[in-house]
Amino acid sequence: MAITIKLTHEMEYRLTQLAKATGRSKVFYLKEIVNRSLDDLEDYYLASNSKDMIAAQHEQIFDVDQVRAELNLDH
Repeated sequence: MAITIKLTHEMEYRLTQLAKATGRSKVFYLKEIVNRSLDDLEDYYLASNSKDMIAAQHEQIFDVDQVRAELNLDH
């Protein structure tokens, strides 16, 4: 999938300098940035969504004893 983004001049400069200094492409580093950040973004936004669903009482919550009993973890 091809995506176009507009970088600030500073971001473009830093990316270019990094690529030149290491002999890797700017595309390599952009993919690295997305890959390293995606887990954190997923964690944050999915947790935020779950928090909103719980607050709106659209999501059922369980305490640890309920979970242990449901999964038969005490036997």
